[in-house]
Amino acid sequence: MKKKIFRLMLAFSATAFVVSCGKDDGTVIPTATCSDGIQNGDETGVDCGGSSCTACVEEPTSVDLTGDVTEDVTLDASVAYNLTGAYVVKSGASLTIPAGTVIEAAGGTAAFIGVERGAQIFINGTAAAPVVMTSGAASPAAGDWGGLVIAGDAPTNKGTDITTEVGDLTYGGTNAADDSGSITYLRVEYTGATFSNDKEFNGVSLFGVGSGTTFDYVQSYNGGDDGIEFFGGAVSGNHLVSIGSGDDSIDFADGWTGNGTDWYIADGAKAGIEGSNNGDNGNATPVTTTTLTNITVVGPVTEGALYFKEGGGNFTINNFYTSGVDLGIKVKDTDTEANARIDADALVITNIQFTNAPEGFVATDYAGTNTDFYTEGIATGAGNGASAPDWAAGWTTGLSNSISITSENLAGEITTDISLSASVEYFLTSGLVVKAGGSLTIPAGTTIKAAGGTAAFIGVERGAQIFINGTSSAPVVMTSSSATPAAGDWGGLVIAGDAPTNKGTDITTEVGDLTYGGTNAADDSGSITYLRVEYTGATFSNDKEFNGVSLFGVGSGTTFDYVQSYNGGDDGIEFFGGAVSGNHLVSIGSGDDSIDFADGWTGNGTDWYIADGAKAGIEGSNNGDNGNATPVTTTTLTNITVVGPVTEGALYFKEGGGNFTVVNFYTSGVDLGVKVKDTDTAAAARIEANALSIDPIQFDAPAVGFVQTDYTGANQAFIVVGDNTGAGNGAGEPDWAAGWTTGIN
Repeated sequence: MKKKIFRLMLAFSATAFVVSCGKDDGTVIPTATCSDGIQNGDETGVDCGGSSCTACVEEPTSVDLTGDVTEDVTLDASVAYNLTGAYVVKSGASLTIPAGTVIEAAGGTAAFIGVERGAQIFINGTAAAPVVMTSGAASPAAGDWGGLVIAGDAPTNKGTDITTEVGDLTYGGTNAADDSGSITYLRVEYTGATFSNDKEFNGVSLFGVGSGTTFDYVQSYNGGDDGIEFFGGAVSGNHLVSIGSGDDSIDFADGWTGNGTDWYIADGAKAGIEGSNNGDNGNATPVTTTTLTNITVVGPVTEGALYFKEGGGNFTINNFYTSGVDLGIKVKDTDTEANARIDADALVITNIQFTNAPEGFVATDYAGTNTDFYTEGIATGAGNGASAPDWAAGWTTGLSNSISITSENLAGEITTDISLSASVEYFLTSGLVVKAGGSLTIPAGTTIKAAGGTAAFIGVERGAQIFINGTSSAPVVMTSSSATPAAGDWGGLVIAGDAPTNKGTDITTEVGDLTYGGTNAADDSGSITYLRVEYTGATFSNDKEFNGVSLFGVGSGTTFDYVQSYNGGDDGIEFFGGAVSGNHLVSIGSGDDSIDFADGWTGNGTDWYIADGAKAGIEGSNNGDNGNATPVTTTTLTNITVVGPVTEGALYFKEGGGNFTVVNFYTSGVDLGVKVKDTDTAAAARIEANALSIDPIQFDAPAVGFVQTDYTGANQAFIVVGDNTGAGNGAGEPDWAAGWTTGIN
């Protein structure tokens, strides 16, 4: 073997020529010198060839690789390399492989590349020209050759000076920062040659490799065993891809203490990721400890997206996206050490998302007491969910950028800016809460189907934002996932803001456990347009139920326009203090009041269409504990339709009421116009002080026994009767409601 394997090219370094003769036209013909480092005369190369010099030695176009590398060797990307046997870089030597080099292997278990402890390998691929180690077979298949095996001097919990399970290299020591070189933009294909049922090569095996080693942008493709495996050591692995592995896709064990970010895994036979501590002693030290970030596992899998095994270890995983897996996290009930670690919060998974879940899906088979070790959320995984990440473009194989995701589960917490896609059908399986500083954007035409009763709701914390960008032809729809939907199938939408209420500040929403109320009347919780919520109102107790949409202390900087509640179990839409205005609102078939406001709400409303509610069309109050609490509910309502029957009035002026001006109020089929309890002294006092003004109100087709108001005080002039159109077309559907609403007769 030569010390350097490359094609030598020399530039001209002189311009002087030896003149041998001249043509009649005076042209000078240089003479071949064969010794001056210049191609001249009839030389066909530098100092070689032609009739004057010795023949040029042609560089080889193909070189066999086998045996030991005992000095520093550099390969040549222009040469085709054939790996015909074990090619081992010995301690003290290095192997450098430049961008674009291809190595083709044959020979099953006999053909592998090994790097001894104390040796180094430098694989210098690029995104445009990766290094490729593959099969030389005409019809390549998994198991055609071994793979790449690297041994280092970093600690493992298997001991020191031990032998790799393949390749017979010695590894393991005390130097966590050991440097075995640098590997970037490498693709290994058709590896995994088999010694026995329990002894096979992986695509890349890293035994006790230290943190001084770079391991970045590496793919295993169609390997017969694991794609990439870390056996102890401290090296980190970033931008890793494993496609079509015959066993686990990425595996780590034996006290690995490296970290990983941006892993894309698909089509593996067993676990997406298998993480364990020690197969002989689940409590061996050092304990496998890692933080994994931005992970995608595309199924199917047979042993979970993550298999927490043989004592597991201390794992923190964030932004974990799965698609098409039937089991999220696998933990054997007989693995006492692994179960104990979960119970002790040693496994923490945040923002794991289960999409395209098949029938029979189970989030985890762990049966212990710690049920909150994983938190569902909306994840992007390795970058693009189930589709190939942008960083994998160009140098990988077997990935698809057009994986069609048809459904995703929604649950957990949103801590960053997340956008949904109208092309995906979403299933709300539990609470989904947008945390302070985060935002959720839902484009036009998106459908979210919910199941789970009170456990399933969408919440927006104070300091968070939601942007629902529906249109009249493509509203956003939040509905029940039941085949026979009914009121109360799920919670609803709950938004908490920082605007004032007369309940105080920093108080807790009656549903969703969000904190709301402050001093910023102009607080901005986002924008909601063309939203329809259906079959909400899941019940906690007789006096605690979700509404369709609940707005707690939401500020005037928020847009709330073109929103419908349909067949909710409790109130359709309710404002709890705050200053947000609500325009073009529809409530059909509510199980309690249709639209309700209270607790010092100071927003306004225009164009409200209400029908078929069980109790009041509109319930307006000040404070249930103190009818004179401040700030006092104060509003102007314009263009209102209430279609009965109602059991508590078209308007229920309640619990101190407030300062209401209502203009253009149309009712149809109601038996009571304005309800005021005779025991509500604060409400009566406000009517007497002209704080309630309704002008004009029309009572069309009144029900049998109709009463204009049950208020018996002296001031009966707060109601002025007159014809009007209400929300636009009297009892008929308003023009502005066409296309995006449902259930209006």
